[in-house]
Parts: sequence; structure tokens; C-alpha cells
Amino acid sequence: QVQLVESGGGYVQPGESLRLSCTASITSFSFSLATVGWFRQAPGKQRELVAQITSNDNTNYGDSVKGRFAISRDNGKKTEYLQMNSLKPEDTAVYYCNRVRADVRWAWGQGTQVTVSS
Repeated sequence: QVQLVESGGGYVQPGESLRLSCTASITSFSFSLATVGWFRQAPGKQRELVAQITSNDNTNYGDSVKGRFAISRDNGKKTEYLQMNSLKPEDTAVYYCNRVRADVRWAWGQGTQVTVSS
């Protein structure tokens, strides 16, 4: 079973930045083939996809983070990243990584908490 380990969250003030990382316990080759993304779940809300990156490094973002967040990947390290700039209080959530397609999704990791508050 693939294990996902997210890290990099923290407590920041509005306007600040964070960089999240997620490493998968699979081969680099298998990781390189997957379209992966970053999801987030705020208290009382459903988990939502905020950014995704394909095997060809094509990216797509949710409207709420477009222009502020940037997703990237390092297949050799089996790791994806989420650079989050200009953070807002509404970005507060637990952030998770996973495959985008629900029918082939890996087991969810523990996530990493991001709190944006003044």
C-alpha cells in the first residue's frame, strides 16, 4: 500500500508563504506516471482539490488559489510540492496530497495543517 507523507505546514500571518512537500512510498517510475494533486479540507467543509500536475507537468489550479499557489514535482524524489504565496485566512485547512483520479487514489496520509491568522 502506498504511503503518503505530507509536511511543511505551519502557522503564518496573512501575506506570508509556505512550501508543502509530499513524498510517496512508490517507485520513481510509478510516481512519474501519476497525475497528482493537493487537496485541502477546512473545518466543516468537504475536501477540495486546489492544484494538480500531470505526468507531463501540465498544471491546473482552483480559482481560489490561482496566481498564488504553484504545484511542482520531482519524480526522482517521488515528491510533489505546493508553494503557497500571499496566504489568506481562508486558506486555513489540512492539506493532503494524492492522485487526482478517485478510482485509483492512494490511501490518504495524515495531512499537514496550515493556519493563516493575524
